Amino acid sequence: MGEAASPALRLRGVSCIPVEVPLRYVLGTSAATVRAAPLLLLDVQTEEGVTGRGYVFCYRRSGARAIASLLEDAAELVRGERIAPADFAAKLQRRFALIGVTGLARMALSLFDMALWDAVAIAAGLPLATLLGASPRPVRAYNSCGLGLMTPEAAADEAQALLEGGMQAVKLRLGYASLAQDLAVTRAVRARLPDDVQLMVDYNQALSRVEALERGRALQDEGIAWLEEPIRHDDLAGNAQVARDLALPLQLGENFDGPKDLLRALQANACDLVMPDVARIGGVTGWMQAAGVAEAHGIPMSSHLMPEVSAHLLAATPTCHWLEYVDWTDAIAQEPVAIVDGHWPIPDRPGTGLAWDPAKVARFRVD
Repeated sequence: MGEAASPALRLRGVSCIPVEVPLRYVLGTSAATVRAAPLLLLDVQTEEGVTGRGYVFCYRRSGARAIASLLEDAAELVRGERIAPADFAAKLQRRFALIGVTGLARMALSLFDMALWDAVAIAAGLPLATLLGASPRPVRAYNSCGLGLMTPEAAADEAQALLEGGMQAVKLRLGYASLAQDLAVTRAVRARLPDDVQLMVDYNQALSRVEALERGRALQDEGIAWLEEPIRHDDLAGNAQVARDLALPLQLGENFDGPKDLLRALQANACDLVMPDVARIGGVTGWMQAAGVAEAHGIPMSSHLMPEVSAHLLAATPTCHWLEYVDWTDAIAQEPVAIVDGHWPIPDRPGTGLAWDPAKVARFRVD
């Protein structure tokens, strides 16, 4: 990773802004119904006047407040130092070890890392993907904006609407009360989509092992691209059984806590595919470490949320698979990104391309 070639920057401070943005499509899952997304926006300021940006999905408003507090504490520990994201990550992991670098602490340090890398790339005058040794090429995306739990006809209508921008794949949430309902919705959506459009399904950890095997076997012949998190993500033995017994590829990863979790899952043969979340895997630094593990195991690697940053990382990932597209930052971005021919077009400008619109941010701020 090429941070050493960039001009020296010193950390001046950080600014955290919690916002809650409305979703175009209500996202009903087996765990919750989401109508608005709590996000924490971060600006990293440097003594040289360069600002790096990042953001995370916080799941709840309280999560944004807690992450901001942890992040501000972390920034104080390295204030005034020359910015070197990988060095900061190692140092802060040691300093936070006694409270545990997991959960909200992991998300805070991941967000800090993302914004630091953005600042370094901006100072170098390079897109983040280029700084990481890749070309800022378009990345294949699937639409994950909607398709929550709903009636079969409503799901089919929404799936058709999600093909905007030439999308060639969409993701459907399952986890209805019965297998018959899961099948009815899946079949309605699959029948409405063109044959060349892929359909992923996500259970959001709703099932037991027995149910996962039963429903997975029933879905195998329904034209599904992958089965995502059918059972608890940390039940590696159970996931290994599901992966072994089903022909349908098993996808895990959005809850991996750092690269070590990805490695453990692959060592346990607990999945066929991985999709880390940049806010849980350790930011840019953790992602690139995880990408090396995935490459060593020959495992396709996709992303979870934060597409603005994840697209750059996937461009630099040897086993790049799919970008999960959500449009949540359109409500606050200066230049919302539009999908072109089913791909996320990485902007050919320094950093990740993230820039907030102050008036929009003020509208959705939730302090």
